[in-house]
Amino acid sequence: MSATRTLPPLAVLAGVRTPFAKAFGSLANVPADQLGKVAVEGVLARANLRPTDVGEVVFGNVAGPPESSNVGRVIALRSGIPQDRVAHTVNRNCASGMESVFSAWQILAEGRTDLIVAGGTESMSNVPLLWNRQARDFLMDWKKAGIGGKLSMFLRRFRPSLLKPVVGLELGLTDPTCGLNMGQTAEILAKEFGISRTEQDQFAVTSHQRTINAWKRGFFADEVVPVPADLTKGEAVTMDTGPRPGQSLEALAKLKPIFDRKTGTVTAGNSCPITDGAAAVVLTPADKLAGREPLGYIRDYALAGCDPRRMGLGPVFAIHKLLRKTGMKLADFDLVEINEAFAVQVLACKKAMASEEFARRELNDDRAVGELDLDKVNVNGGAIALGHPVGTSGTRLIITLLRALRDRGLKRGLASLCVGGGQGAAVWLEVA
Repeated sequence: MSATRTLPPLAVLAGVRTPFAKAFGSLANVPADQLGKVAVEGVLARANLRPTDVGEVVFGNVAGPPESSNVGRVIALRSGIPQDRVAHTVNRNCASGMESVFSAWQILAEGRTDLIVAGGTESMSNVPLLWNRQARDFLMDWKKAGIGGKLSMFLRRFRPSLLKPVVGLELGLTDPTCGLNMGQTAEILAKEFGISRTEQDQFAVTSHQRTINAWKRGFFADEVVPVPADLTKGEAVTMDTGPRPGQSLEALAKLKPIFDRKTGTVTAGNSCPITDGAAAVVLTPADKLAGREPLGYIRDYALAGCDPRRMGLGPVFAIHKLLRKTGMKLADFDLVEINEAFAVQVLACKKAMASEEFARRELNDDRAVGELDLDKVNVNGGAIALGHPVGTSGTRLIITLLRALRDRGLKRGLASLCVGGGQGAAVWLEVA
């Protein structure tokens, strides 16, 4: 493994996100490019910048909307950014919104431009239904056939099974290399680390309580920009729709496991919901602020791979790699954000980080990564309550963590998330 060169510090001038809404709900009529447009326009206004000030745009997206190929470019043009400014889209599954920032950082370090809008967008409501191969062949032949041929084809070849769609969302949430969907990988961690259903449900309740409290005290008011009614085809969406004020252990205990119905512990209540939403940040090299006050700084990052069957442990591998690269310790960080794909996944990361045996076996290190203090993790709630629009969450973690550090008068934060396919990403953030 070759050494990596540390990039110069990156300044985050501003960051915003749309409300996060459960899929097939209030944002279902808003495609990914329009969600991204709302975020880009919002963050430019927050940074007091014009579209003409933007040098490039980089956006993360996973589903790849068929009507908006290279959705990053579509977002840039819809946001009024001049057509001579290039834009591209990145996909690292759940880390796509973070990868857009890393990609932008490399472009800025190269000197291609001095100001980039990066972000992520996902409309999981609009992941298309697909035809199976037999239906595809039938429809292609039907298109070519004349009137008489169509009647003959229908009588000879039509079967009801041709009408059964392939659910693209299910395909996307299943890893093709190990054959497991993301929830099944979470069940593996529950068994491996001995994490109970009650522990998972309690973690979920805490996520909802922290998110509701953050909204009540106004923390998210400056983070979220509304999606207007003309886009939703209904009412404007101004708040996240996932958090439940009355969520309780008793209510969660009534839910049945959905990935292993006999012995499983992972339920819809202790997992993140399928979600629509977008987020964006304005980035510039720290030495080119020109007197502007940034939201914060990005100091370094790391990416790591792991077993796709245990993809939820990705943060452990990425955080370990980042700490070794920088010489930092886990205790050096005041706050931590770990994306809550599943409650068990975050709890498994906590156990793995504290384990010397895991460090020796999996990380080739004699020392454990460190003790993860849950009182410092996701202090304003996480994806179990907010949701996880997969191409967006990486950007959202950066925005929320920088704002949380400022809110609490703290300095240093660590954001990380697991990635479908067996990867992890981690980033070191600071505020002045």
